[in-house]
Amino acid sequence: MKEDIKEVLFSSDTLSEKVRELAEKISEDYKGKDLVVVGILKGSVIFAAELIKNISIQCEIDFMAVSSYGNSTETSGVVRILKDLDSNIEGKDILIVEDIVDTGTTLKYLLGYLKARKANSIEIVSLLNKPARRKVELDVKYIGFEVPDAFIVGYGIDYAERYRNLPYIGILKPEVYEK
Repeated sequence: MKEDIKEVLFSSDTLSEKVRELAEKISEDYKGKDLVVVGILKGSVIFAAELIKNISIQCEIDFMAVSSYGNSTETSGVVRILKDLDSNIEGKDILIVEDIVDTGTTLKYLLGYLKARKANSIEIVSLLNKPARRKVELDVKYIGFEVPDAFIVGYGIDYAERYRNLPYIGILKPEVYEK
């Protein structure tokens, strides 16, 4: 796998430190609130797990699976919900945990979908932000790092279900996905 990586952007240690910083801010902001952390599967699972371990206040955990990519490197623009929430979020404060905000299409759809369920508030935390590819306006309250317009993998982020288990975040060599 390592031979497929062009460049390591963020080491395991750098990621751990950033997750702790984000969790500290989230813990402050949601103190005394009814927080539900919603991880977006599959990409956010490692980030969400690390984040939750570092949040110092009570919170519930739930997951959703949504798709707009399939096995492609480009979003189809059509968002499908593959797994919905297991719990009622009415009156609760929702924090969506995303691995990377790219075009914003999926998250914009998801925000509208969840707002209809009468949550008290809905915010987003994303480990990575790729503003060069944004297609829709999106307010992301907590952002770990900005990344270049390159194909990013590792720490839960995949290409065709591969590379999620890398302990760092790197740029995939173009020859890997241009086959």
